[in-house]
Order: sequence, then C-alpha cells, then structure tokens
Amino acid sequence: MASKTLVNTQEKAKCPICLKHLTELLTLGCGHSYCQTCVCMILPVLILRSNQPPADVAEGLREVKLSPSTVQNADLCACHGEKLLLFCVEDRKVICWLCERSQEHRGHRTLLMDEVTKECQDKLQAVLKRLGKEQEEAEKLEADIQEDITSWKCQVETERKRIQMEFNHLRRILDSEEERELQRLDREEKMTLDSLAEAENELVYQKQLVKELLSDLERRSQWSTLELLQVEESPHLRFWKQACYFIFIANKSLC
Repeated sequence: MASKTLVNTQEKAKCPICLKHLTELLTLGCGHSYCQTCVCMILPVLILRSNQPPADVAEGLREVKLSPSTVQNADLCACHGEKLLLFCVEDRKVICWLCERSQEHRGHRTLLMDEVTKECQDKLQAVLKRLGKEQEEAEKLEADIQEDITSWKCQVETERKRIQMEFNHLRRILDSEEERELQRLDREEKMTLDSLAEAENELVYQKQLVKELLSDLERRSQWSTLELLQVEESPHLRFWKQACYFIFIANKSLC
C-alpha cells in the first residue's frame, strides 16, 4: 500500500510538460502545477496562485510511510520518499528537494550531494596526504632516534672499556708499589728488631756486670781507710768505667 501511494505521489509531483520533478513550482488557475520554466516557455503571462505543492500531492506524501530498511536501501527521504540529493549546510543534514522547500529548511543554504561528496573527498584526501606525510616524518624521526640510541650505546660501551682498562692498569701499578713498600717495611722491621735484640743482649750482660760490681763495692765499703788507700784500682773498677761507657752508647743507639 505504501509503495503504491509513493508511486502515485511521485507521479503527481512531476511536471506534466517535462516529466521531471516539480522545481520552482507554479500553480495555474485551473489547479494544475507546472515548472515555472516550462510554463514561461508556453504562456507569456502567468497568474501565480501558489508556490506550494498541490494539496493532494502533499497529503499523499504525508501518507507515505516507508520502513527504515526500505529507506536505507533506496537512499530515500524518510519523510517524503524522495532521493536524498541535497545537503543542508546550516543543519548539516542530507535532505530531499521537498525538505528544501519545507518550513524547517526554507532559506537555508543547500548544496548538491555530488558537490558535497567531492568537497568531502578532497578534504579527506588532503587530510590523508597530510597524515601520510606526518607518518613518514614520524617513522623517519623514530629511525633517527633508534640510530642515535645505538650510536650512544656504542660510545658508552667504548668509554666503559677504556675506563676499566685504565683503572686495571692503575691497580697493577698500585699493587706493585704496595708489594715493594711492604717488602721495604719487612726489611726495616727485621733490621730494627735485630738491632734491638743485640742491644737487649748487651744490656743483660752489662746488668750482670753491674750486679757483680755492686757486690764488690759493698764488700769494700766495710774496709778501713788505710786498706782502701793501699789497694790499687781493681779490675772491677776499670770494668765499671767501661760499663758506663757502653751503657751510654747503647742508650744513644736506642734513641
């Protein structure tokens, strides 16, 4: 039923002269509607009654109800059943020629869908071209960054090896110097300890001599003055003088 009504309505919406959809609609006194261009070619003078579609055509268009799938498949207007060939710039909507003449879109700027499609395609191509160029630049930049990373890693590794080599060389030098100093210290320790041991042995010997001398002097202290004057200098006394000299030398070497 809807399809039959649509066909009848579309037939009524056509100009009887050019058999095309009514554009710049003019209604004559007889009630018939024609394209203004067609009428001007035939009649020199026209009396315009209305530029609105005939009542039966408008009513028929309102009665037409198409399913969403039918409208989508046929690319037709859901309100009027006409092909969606126009684009309303103000409302950003695709409309038919009857929508253009409706109160909703009257006075709005409209463009043919072919023009809009071409403009959109041109803009899309421009965007795609720009994005493609940006993508190439990004890929080139990424490659440059990866190259810089690789180069920097090589430089760091080379510098790391150089530093390790230098410090290993310094460690070998320090180890050798340490060994030499330790050996020198060992020699000094041995010489000093040997010298001190010899001095200690000498002091022990001198201590024994002093002890014997003290014992002899204590014994002589019991003698009379005459006995002391008559006794020559004893070997112990001479030893005591020598012992004092050796003690002086030993103390000096210890200092």
